[in-house]
Amino acid sequence: MVHDPVTESLIQIDFRHITDHVPELRKFGYDIQSFSFDPVKDSSDIDPVIWVKIAEAIEKNYNDFDGFVVLHGTDTMAYSASAMSFMLEGLEKPVIFTGSQLPIGLLRTDGRENLITSIEIAATMEHGKPVVPEVCIYFDNKLTRGNRTTKFSAEHLNAFNSPNYPPLAGEIS
Repeated sequence: MVHDPVTESLIQIDFRHITDHVPELRKFGYDIQSFSFDPVKDSSDIDPVIWVKIAEAIEKNYNDFDGFVVLHGTDTMAYSASAMSFMLEGLEKPVIFTGSQLPIGLLRTDGRENLITSIEIAATMEHGKPVVPEVCIYFDNKLTRGNRTTKFSAEHLNAFNSPNYPPLAGEIS
């Protein structure tokens, strides 16, 4: 979501123009392409039908990209990431779920950092192979396994944790 200065409300972002909101993405030199579902669904309305659509979009584009970043609302992100971890059999590329507690269009949003780092993780290769070839959630400086993560706060930037499995990277509490 971004802030509409005319109506003073939040509106859906057109991801074709994401670099207008996060100009740092231009510096990467990555081929970043976006795809949005139409209509865009609020994360509280995500269901298995949408999970199938996400999996099909990744499968259709699997050979064309080094990794994938799924921008997702926080309400059901952990459920979606867990579902993807089981639906994408034989996964050898990163699928990083991320989002934000604050809209990406705000000056002091967590969304900018979450998006930038998620793209870096999805694109990172070592010896020609992805460093993180699995479904993960990146949020608030932590990378956790998609099927080991839960949301525990709707108010704090540190909204997700992995109580039974340590983070793959980031702050360990």
